Amino acid sequence: MTNVVITGTGLYTPEHAIGNDALVAAFNAWVDLENARHAQAIASGECQPLAHSSSEFIEKASGIKSRYVLDAEGILDPRRMRPRLPQRANDEPSIQCEMALKAAHEALLNASVKAADIELVIVACSNLERSYPAVAVELQQALGAAGYGFDMNVACSSATFAMETAANAIASGSIKRALVVNPEICSAHLNFCDRDSHFIFGDACTATVLEADSVAVAEERFSVLGTRLVTRFSNAIRNNAGFLNRVTDSDPLAEDKLFVQEGRRVFKEVCPMVATLITQHLASLELAGSDLARLWLHQANRHMNDLIARKVLGFEPDETQAPVILDRYANTSSAGSIIAFHLHRADLKPGDLGVICSFGAGYSAGSIVVQRQ
Repeated sequence: MTNVVITGTGLYTPEHAIGNDALVAAFNAWVDLENARHAQAIASGECQPLAHSSSEFIEKASGIKSRYVLDAEGILDPRRMRPRLPQRANDEPSIQCEMALKAAHEALLNASVKAADIELVIVACSNLERSYPAVAVELQQALGAAGYGFDMNVACSSATFAMETAANAIASGSIKRALVVNPEICSAHLNFCDRDSHFIFGDACTATVLEADSVAVAEERFSVLGTRLVTRFSNAIRNNAGFLNRVTDSDPLAEDKLFVQEGRRVFKEVCPMVATLITQHLASLELAGSDLARLWLHQANRHMNDLIARKVLGFEPDETQAPVILDRYANTSSAGSIIAFHLHRADLKPGDLGVICSFGAGYSAGSIVVQRQ
């Protein structure tokens, strides 16, 4: 089997950032408008008034302080409460292709790889802006990559599932180089009118180059020692948007067509599942949590990350051992653990071990054990 290495990563960060205070101000203004609109029903007891949010509540619940988005103006407009992203003509680059290009160019540069040498392009994310043609094939053409490409959707685990697919293709000898890209426009499927979740997501795009070790030229490379994936069906995180909405005559703007979750249930069920996945994966490689120099975890919730890291490592980690980026990026779905890997690996020494881990809707979780060469 061919040894597989990660040789480059890239990150596209949108220019617009929204801090908690601005997000809360917009949400509370919307609440005031809604309460005024339903004043009679509230006064008669037919319904309860909506409650305000607060920056303190958001940070305590999640650890999030800010987030990057493709459009801030629409989100912060109390009469709109969603980003404004005009539809593009068919002969224009799609939004996700444009994001992907920026992240991909950085990843290719870091790997010292030409786009023409890429034989597989996978675009993997929680929501794709269209069913077909594949964004990956559009990106393949825009980059000038060879071979083939396809899209994947495994929600917040899309990146690790795609990386295992790419690593397997390289290990089998069918290709030598692959590019995995994660263009996450999470602000488009978030209900900014839901007090329990309006703060959770942000937008970003990551890219990762994987190669056969025999052809890699980059000085910095991480050997992929093993990958492991797990899925278990659950309705605790759900999004019902789909092409059947128009034939079932359902409202495309209904709340269930956006991100919905049972937060406490997710915490109770996902944390032990992920900790078990990582520890069993390490054990299969004759490793233990104490052997790890770094945990690059999915960036969904600070409390979840802290609990999983404690269970895997066996002690309370600091932000060097389990870096946190969700405070400023929020939850960027599948891009989160790759952002952490991209920003927090330069200090590792040859021989150091780490785990890139995702978890989310499905339930789905992925573990990738890597070692700095």
